[in-house]
Amino acid sequence: MGELLIPMIHQRFGIETHFLHGGVSRKNRDSMVEDFQTKRSQRLLLLSLKAGGTGLNLTAASQVIHYDLWWNPAVEAQATDRAFRIGQQRNVQVHRFITSSTFEERIDAMIQSKKELANLTVASGETWIGQLSDGELRNLFKLG
Repeated sequence: MGELLIPMIHQRFGIETHFLHGGVSRKNRDSMVEDFQTKRSQRLLLLSLKAGGTGLNLTAASQVIHYDLWWNPAVEAQATDRAFRIGQQRNVQVHRFITSSTFEERIDAMIQSKKELANLTVASGETWIGQLSDGELRNLFKLG
C-alpha cells in the first residue's frame, strides 16, 4: 500500500517521501528517521505498521494516519506511540482510515467494542478488588 501512496502523494501534493518498511536496511532506516526528525523539507514519512511499531522515536510528528489496517489493536497502538515519545513538544492527532460499509468496518466495530470491554474490566477494574472488605474478599474466593 505504501508503494501505491508514494506516487499519489507526489502527484497530488508535490511531496517526496520515504517509505519505511521491514525490507529497509538499518542504515537507510536511520537515515529516513533522521531526515523526518530534522529536515523541514521532509514533512511526511510513510511506515508499514509493523516497521512503525518497533523502536522509533518520531517526535517531529503531529499527525498519525493509520491506513490499510492490520487487525491487531496492540500493534496499532504501539505504532501510534512512536509519535508520543519523551521529548514530544506538540499535540498529535491520530486518524484511522476505514472504508465504510465493508467487512473492514465491521471488524473495526468488533475490535472497538472489545477494547471498551477490556478498558472496563482491566483498566478501571483493577482498583475495585483493593477496595473490598475482608468479608467481601472471603465471599469472592469462597468455594461452594
